[in-house]
Amino acid sequence: MQQWQKTNDVLGTANRGTPVESGLCSLCRADCAGRCETWLSSLAGRAMLYPRDFGMITAGSGNACETGVSYNALRIQGRVYGAEGQAAHLSQNADDCLFTNVGLETSFGAAQKTRARLPLMTGALGSTMIAARYWNCLAVGCALAGVPIVIGENVVGIDKAAVFENGRVVRAPELDRRIAMYRRYADDSGGVIVQLNVEDARNGVGRYVIEKYGPDIVIELKWGQGAKNIGGEIKVRDIGYARFLKARGYLVDPDPEDPAVVEAFASGAVREFARHSRLGYVEATDAGAVAEAFLETVAALRGLGFSRISLKTGAYGMEALALAIRLACDAGIDLLTVDGAGGGTGMSPWNMMETWGVPAILLHAKAREYAALLAASGRRPADMAFAGGLAREDHIFKALALGAPYVKLVCMGRAMMIPGFVGSNIEGVLYPERRETLGGNWDALPKSVAALGERPEQLFAGWHTLKARLGARAMAEIPLGAVATCTLLDKLGAGLQQLLAGARKFRVADIARDDVVAANRETARETGLEFVTDAEDALARKILLG
Repeated sequence: MQQWQKTNDVLGTANRGTPVESGLCSLCRADCAGRCETWLSSLAGRAMLYPRDFGMITAGSGNACETGVSYNALRIQGRVYGAEGQAAHLSQNADDCLFTNVGLETSFGAAQKTRARLPLMTGALGSTMIAARYWNCLAVGCALAGVPIVIGENVVGIDKAAVFENGRVVRAPELDRRIAMYRRYADDSGGVIVQLNVEDARNGVGRYVIEKYGPDIVIELKWGQGAKNIGGEIKVRDIGYARFLKARGYLVDPDPEDPAVVEAFASGAVREFARHSRLGYVEATDAGAVAEAFLETVAALRGLGFSRISLKTGAYGMEALALAIRLACDAGIDLLTVDGAGGGTGMSPWNMMETWGVPAILLHAKAREYAALLAASGRRPADMAFAGGLAREDHIFKALALGAPYVKLVCMGRAMMIPGFVGSNIEGVLYPERRETLGGNWDALPKSVAALGERPEQLFAGWHTLKARLGARAMAEIPLGAVATCTLLDKLGAGLQQLLAGARKFRVADIARDDVVAANRETARETGLEFVTDAEDALARKILLG
């Protein structure tokens, strides 16, 4: 197993726990006092693109060819001349070909396009308590940044205040809260995607959404989990709530109505309960049956009035991947998210996360290969998003290039939660009366934060840009976690612009497969990319001998 760098002296970052490929710790805590790169970027923003202590230092990368197959083993290919995709009102002059002029806008969709100001979207934020607690931070931040946000599965089913009549939801306060918070700050970019799983479909969530919100909402079907090969899970510590969830139709383990379990809970031997969702397509015996059921479901959703439908698939094998790509094409799906085994905001059996499924880069490489095969047959593959352990601007570039031209967005899960943690913890210290509501975990600012200042306008590099845009009154209303989210997204956007400019691409839509190369032969073989010194070798020889 590869070991990832725990500290980075150049950026002044350090991981509290064990780092993984994304640069995050394998266990990311809401109360963490820092200082991984994503954590610091939520405060310092664009400053985190550069080595620290300018004027006192020199800095150099190890710049080695990584072993193993991973996104870290991809290299971004720079070019020495030209400029592609410059906006019509700008010239090819060096005064116009600035990285700040690189366009990051993207869109996805079949008949109807959904726009985004950055090629990013969130992972699904569903029924986990951490998703509910930090929703406002992410919703406001993503709405202001113009990127789509995904409301995950089971949000309605676990809501105590939701009202059901004849087995169908007629009132869903938590779902309504989440949609309203995003829409309050949204403009014509971004959008809300609402997931449906087996329980959501039974509960009539699709009909509720279309009747209340109309076709502006993208409805998302879900095949499995990126982090596990069973249904979504959460833990609850209240036996009464566990019984409530069982009554709602969920599998709750251990059974909160079993007398032995009740006794064990009373004695403290059992302290929590796991709520599980059901597996999909258990009645199907082959791919044909899955296809028939899926197409029927899509037709039913269109019959309800949904004009935009997406599909998310977890890290199954090649048959399921090919099936998802083919059916997304046949059904005219607007977005297919391919989620490599990585992690998530929820609860998954740890050793299952460690050992099941197809690692992200291998899954993504095959998804691109299969989409190209479909396109060569004369069909139009659905627009895709790649997810799975992606957190930095170089990850965004690499994933878009690896999947070009079919991948339009990169889906980020755990990384997008970190600014919510950081901002809420800071706001809870500055305004103690809000701490419990916000999910703040600090009693005082840690040294890593206090060194930056003691007021929001000192702590967040993105504060003043947002204030200029929204005004002082609005800044007093939005959560600091949203400010942190915008600060992080600004850093990711600026870093992506720099990488694009270096590749001489001035629109994100112009990223191509040959903008990345493989740093080792194994990665070249598995991804279909050229090895770093094979790329352009024929051109080089022509220059030398021509």
